[in-house]
Amino acid sequence: MKYNGEKLQVTVLGSSHAPAVGALIEGLPAGIHIDMEQLAALMARRAPGRMALTSTRQEADEVEFISGLNNGVTCGAPIHLSIRNKDVRSADYEAIRNIPRPSHADYPARIKYGDDWDGRGGGQFSARMTAPLCAAGGIALQILAAQGVYVGAHLAAVGPVDDEAFDAMTVGREQFERILTNGFPVLDAEKGKEMQQQIAAALEAQDSVGGIVECAVTGLPVGLGGPLFEGVESRLSAALFAIPAVRGVEFGCGFGAAHMNGSQHNDPYGIRGAGITPLSNNAGGILGGMTTGLPLIVRVGFKPTPSIGQAQRSVDMKSMKEVELRISGRHDACVATRAVPIAEAMTALVLLDMML
Repeated sequence: MKYNGEKLQVTVLGSSHAPAVGALIEGLPAGIHIDMEQLAALMARRAPGRMALTSTRQEADEVEFISGLNNGVTCGAPIHLSIRNKDVRSADYEAIRNIPRPSHADYPARIKYGDDWDGRGGGQFSARMTAPLCAAGGIALQILAAQGVYVGAHLAAVGPVDDEAFDAMTVGREQFERILTNGFPVLDAEKGKEMQQQIAAALEAQDSVGGIVECAVTGLPVGLGGPLFEGVESRLSAALFAIPAVRGVEFGCGFGAAHMNGSQHNDPYGIRGAGITPLSNNAGGILGGMTTGLPLIVRVGFKPTPSIGQAQRSVDMKSMKEVELRISGRHDACVATRAVPIAEAMTALVLLDMML
């Protein structure tokens, strides 16, 4: 499983219930100091068991660097990092080994890989694989910040509840830092409470709920990217869709643009200071696949967690009989809550690759 950038490559290793998950990062230049405390703080935001109403799986998510660093500084060699899986409960999956869970990868994976596929916890398709991606992206976030490029995200929606949206013209580090100081990754604390009520209600009903993560990037130069497959949207969309449970990606006004006239959607130009700039940002900071200098705005939609406690219809692939399935184990009722730092990390990986 590999992110194949032009300069940066990240190979993801392991599976949900393997002894560890990890990543091999190739293409980073030498001489970059990695702030381990800052990286640990990002990992803690993604880790299970740290936030109310999320999976009770307890993982420290401590990143161990096997190679590629010299006294905390990149040395030019590939970086190999590892994260131990310390709290697995494989027995939770033994009874349903031959029964594909609805909306999971179980059925196509079993057909593709056969009986030897390790489906415990979803195997290599599990959201657990985003832990090493977060670690790799955390390094990218630090490198970008050193160049004045900042990435931040918040939980924009859970079910019918919407958080305050980023201002597409003025969003910046102040908002990013405000989100980090909240116990829940939102701008409006009251909306955050309503979101938690939605998640709690889904848990009570042995159900789940979907959500949206909004991510913004500031400090990008004008002209990063290119046409067609070289476009920022093209590159970012491919990476963001690699996050498990993602069902949609939109930039700027996104699908809302389909309900607008050109006179409403177009961003006029003006002179501010000594330079030319768009006076609005319906485009989300990207035109023709290239950055405009305004904040990049992208939203990522997540489906409801497929593992729910309610009875569901499935099939026993050994007996070839229809069965009733009840899923036990530890699962998030809303995967979007812990996806906020993942969206930041994936966005940073792509943009760093393009800037390298």
